[in-house]
Amino acid sequence: MATTKSSNQKSRKTTKSLNDKITAAYKEFVLMHGHEPPSVFQFTKELKLAEDEFYKHYGSFASVKKHIWKGYIANTTEVLHNDVSYSDYSVREKLLSFYYTLVEVLKKDRSYVLVSLKELKKTDLTPRFLKDFKSEFKEYIDNLVAEGLETEEIMKRPVITERYYDGLWLQLMFVINFWIKDDSANFEKTDAAIEKSVNLSFEFMGKGPLDMMVDFAKFLYQNR
Repeated sequence: MATTKSSNQKSRKTTKSLNDKITAAYKEFVLMHGHEPPSVFQFTKELKLAEDEFYKHYGSFASVKKHIWKGYIANTTEVLHNDVSYSDYSVREKLLSFYYTLVEVLKKDRSYVLVSLKELKKTDLTPRFLKDFKSEFKEYIDNLVAEGLETEEIMKRPVITERYYDGLWLQLMFVINFWIKDDSANFEKTDAAIEKSVNLSFEFMGKGPLDMMVDFAKFLYQNR
């Protein structure tokens, strides 16, 4: 049993190592040439890797790209959950931390991100390479909204509650697009944009004047 467990761990490490090798080589090629490799055959030949080894990990260059972007969200949430103080944050603070951390993760790969997003059309809110990225983000936001509803930092409203995620996805796209155009030192303007956009979103999702009026009306009715 111990031998089998050790063998499985070794296999996972080997797979991860090869995944990392392929994605690193793919990003380097894109950055050096401004486009994807012309074929898997040429790519693996230069990498001194058997072509069939590539297909054991990825079905195409499109899947490599999706894996890279999915990793940005995975790395972000990993950093957050490894922060011992994160669990004590309010929902608003957690969303702020998410965006700040994501920008730090993307910053390490900024050159590739800029090249990758060149093909992003304004009318295309979810390009194929962001599909898994979006799924990871949705899982994070669904949990965050559920927590906010429980603590009443986020208000439950008919129809609108189900659309909170869509609004936050647009917010994420705004943050990324602002960041790629930001030329301020250490991207300070992006930090300000994140804070203002998150504060605004909680003005909509949190308890507002209308909710307070409804609460007051309920109080008066129950205590008439």
